[in-house]
Amino acid sequence: MAHPDWLGRQPERPYWSSDSDGVYFLRKREGEETRDLYRVDLKDRQTSLVGAGDRATADAPGGSWDRARERRAFVREADVFVRTLGAEGGLTQLTRTVAIESAPLFTVAGDVAFRRDGTWLVRDRSTGLVWQPFDVRAAQEPEAARARNDAEAGYLERQQPRLLEIVRLRRQREERRREVSRERQAADTSRTALPHYLGKDLEVTGSYLSPALEHLVLRQRPSQRDGGQRDTMPNYVTRSGMVEVEEVRMKVGTAEPTAESLVLLRRGAPEPIPLDVSVLPGIADDPLAALREAAQERKRQREAAEKRQADGDLGTEKDAEPEEEASSGDSQEEAEPTPRNVRFGPVSFNQDGSRAVVEIYSTDNKDRWIAAIDLQEGSLTPLHRITDPAWINYAFRDHGWLPDGKTLFFLSEETGYSHLTLMDGRTGERVQVTRGPFVVRSPQVSSDGEFIYFEANRGHPGVFEVYRVATSGTDAAGIEQLTNLGGVNSFRLSPDDRYLLIAHSSATRPPELWLQGTAPGSDPVRLTDTVSPRFRAIGWTAPRFVQVPSSHVDRPIHARLYLPSETAAGPRPAVVFVHGAGYLQNAHQGWSSYFREFMFHTLLTRRGYVVLDMDFRASAGYGRDWRTAIYRQMGTPELEDLADGVDYLVAEHDVDRERIGVYGGSYGGFVTFMAMFRRPELFAAGAALRPVTDWAHYNHGYTSNILNTPELDPEAYERSSPIEFAEGLQKPLLICAGMLDDNVLFQDSVRLVQRLIELGKENWELAVYPAEAHGFVEPSSWLDEYRRILKLFETHLKP
Repeated sequence: MAHPDWLGRQPERPYWSSDSDGVYFLRKREGEETRDLYRVDLKDRQTSLVGAGDRATADAPGGSWDRARERRAFVREADVFVRTLGAEGGLTQLTRTVAIESAPLFTVAGDVAFRRDGTWLVRDRSTGLVWQPFDVRAAQEPEAARARNDAEAGYLERQQPRLLEIVRLRRQREERRREVSRERQAADTSRTALPHYLGKDLEVTGSYLSPALEHLVLRQRPSQRDGGQRDTMPNYVTRSGMVEVEEVRMKVGTAEPTAESLVLLRRGAPEPIPLDVSVLPGIADDPLAALREAAQERKRQREAAEKRQADGDLGTEKDAEPEEEASSGDSQEEAEPTPRNVRFGPVSFNQDGSRAVVEIYSTDNKDRWIAAIDLQEGSLTPLHRITDPAWINYAFRDHGWLPDGKTLFFLSEETGYSHLTLMDGRTGERVQVTRGPFVVRSPQVSSDGEFIYFEANRGHPGVFEVYRVATSGTDAAGIEQLTNLGGVNSFRLSPDDRYLLIAHSSATRPPELWLQGTAPGSDPVRLTDTVSPRFRAIGWTAPRFVQVPSSHVDRPIHARLYLPSETAAGPRPAVVFVHGAGYLQNAHQGWSSYFREFMFHTLLTRRGYVVLDMDFRASAGYGRDWRTAIYRQMGTPELEDLADGVDYLVAEHDVDRERIGVYGGSYGGFVTFMAMFRRPELFAAGAALRPVTDWAHYNHGYTSNILNTPELDPEAYERSSPIEFAEGLQKPLLICAGMLDDNVLFQDSVRLVQRLIELGKENWELAVYPAEAHGFVEPSSWLDEYRRILKLFETHLKP
């Protein structure tokens, strides 16, 4: 539980140099939070620290290439740079300002465009001139504003020009002066274009410039929005010695989702063009209509009951009939269906700026569309729709253009797993180029557009290797596996397409950097070796990767199994670990983000425990159906899977059914509660860390996906929230919570504690961490927490 520096401080955020001759990565400085930049020269495989003075000549990640792939623009420390390849090349710094500059791109003419504090600027390559292609103002157009003021003018304002000629003349002169000024600005190429006015009550949330510089697409939303019901969080351990209170996130369903809109701007045409989303197929459907109708009925019944109580009337069925008839009659007049609210993803232009597409999401989380933006007509053309009765995955949203400027690639779960599809950007004609019971993620297109490289768990759900598929192919049989390292591998394709920079990890070793050629059959070469000798010297318990039979679905539950090295004389105790986040994969064969738990599990096995770590339904890596099994019933499929895990331990690994404990944090804490409250026979003791106790108190973005909102779907919340089942607690329970947790608020644990007190429960305890948030930082807090967990298990699971 010490500070993780002792593991060795692994490479972070690796990226390629522009010339593909070297790679960069960050590494934490021991004992500090500072990250230093390192470079590996691929010619001699030597790693060197990039000093503060040398950073001025180093590349940075991200950025974009020109069409010839001879120049690369990128941002470092909020300034814009261009690296030119070749013998005459070098690094050119384009800006050095205190402003925030971002999103550099090459225009069709070869100039560099970039955003400065939200405004697009273009630097002319030949003259060095910096100019602004669009002047966007969040205000009402002046003429329209004056017309509105005239319409709202009072009597005296209307009387003046009617009676006094001088007033009329001066107004006419001013209008003529403005008209001439606009004409001169429009005709003068040395000046900025005429402004585009969006309206005074809107704010821009995204800005996307065409490389041809003729079009700008804006995402916008109302500047005044419903902030919902927000909690406050007190901090008792402060520098001032006073209690300081911070406002934190809002609760689910306490504000209406903010609708976004999309507008198209054209240079030389001052009027913004709204892009109408009503053309999207299914946009006017209401997937939640039945739930909405039931909510309205509950409201009518509640109001009727309140009215009877106010009137002192006990009420009879006969009294209620007229109200029912009236409400029934009201529903006969159906309202015209209206489009659902939407939000937009990034807008993607092809390289010559002739085409653009955008991803669009319904705010009820049920639909995703990909639509082309017709730049000439100023309209949307739907190309693809995926709809899900549960919710659209927030992952697998990658999309973009191939270099031909005509073909799109995107990921979609429409076949049950995330797969790669190619689509004509004009007609929507498409072909799925990967298929099967595996997950595709992180696609990267080669510079010539011939291949798309990606990560996938094709061979085993817990092993992610690097693959590629030809963009000219139409058959998934054309998939080539490039790496065979095992474990989990992520990658970056080199700018010249010749190499993969791989971050490889195994279950017992943190990520290190490897290099491998993209030619099939190339051998990998290790670039870094940062694991500390102290970590290597310890005999860690390596997990076995097992498949737990399921009694509820026709697929096994993948899990990590940690076994003691010594054979026990009789049935053994066991612990079940429950990972957090819900939608997370932890039974993979790479290094886990739960590395402290990995080490704790070694400690447990040394004391004779068997440990099982399951990817229960809701987990990532196993497709759409596994993910959405918890829709409207969080905690039910997970408990079913944990029960199967208990049966597996007893049947296969000589575990004593009466001596099994459970623990987990965040979502894992929630599942621990549900197990201890709803299935008290399963576990002899449990520890719930930073746990959710009531989903109606969690955030909107995560919770509304799975449970809708409390007013709309109260049954889903009531069947999914541990506090509703607290009466079922029978076995010892440890609760650990940070008081500065702005994710799962400390209030969650406080409310549950009060409920346990009122129920007269005695076999529980609460450990409070006044200076910790959701993810603990201080080693002393981690140590205290896990000492308590160990004591709980040693006390109640050992004979």
